[in-house]
Amino acid sequence: MGVLTEMLEHNRTFVDNREYEQFETDKFPGKNLAVLACMDARLVELLPKAMGLKNGDAKLIKNAGALVTHQWGSVMRSLVVAVYELGAQEICVVAHRDCGMNAIDPARILASAEARGVRHETIETLRAAGIDLEHWLKGFDKVEDSVRHTVSVIRSHPLIPKDIPIHGLVIHPTTGQLELIVDGRQAAVAVAAAPVA
Repeated sequence: MGVLTEMLEHNRTFVDNREYEQFETDKFPGKNLAVLACMDARLVELLPKAMGLKNGDAKLIKNAGALVTHQWGSVMRSLVVAVYELGAQEICVVAHRDCGMNAIDPARILASAEARGVRHETIETLRAAGIDLEHWLKGFDKVEDSVRHTVSVIRSHPLIPKDIPIHGLVIHPTTGQLELIVDGRQAAVAVAAAPVA
């Protein structure tokens, strides 16, 4: 039995037994929070529990490494929508120790892509079109620096209000311990205290 078959069978039972009722909420985050986190499988349940979040408390956006690699990509769009349409008043970037994006090898990924049937000519065509695949696939060397960088990219986005606190944290993927890297309240307070011209 494949994963999809198992999932659909489980879903039928889940719906028939009305197990969804314990998760009922609306689309607005109860804690007015948006969280950008890594997609690591160890964090699926650990991250919300370690942060004290329950269903409906936060908008959770996940990608590889909790990175914002492009100011006009889907992650930033999701954060802008969370702020203006869904009432998020704070943003947390949460990366983690022992991340697969730490010192990832783009050459190894491209070699694996070719081994799985992506033609070498396709990769060369992408490069010829100006796509820097090595940069696009690169992760980070130090998780704390990555968190600081992502917080900075979000904070400097022209559509993110300057009074929104943008926090940066690192979570341990086994214990769930959170380490504060950037306290976004400091930047938001500085904006609020700045004189109006």
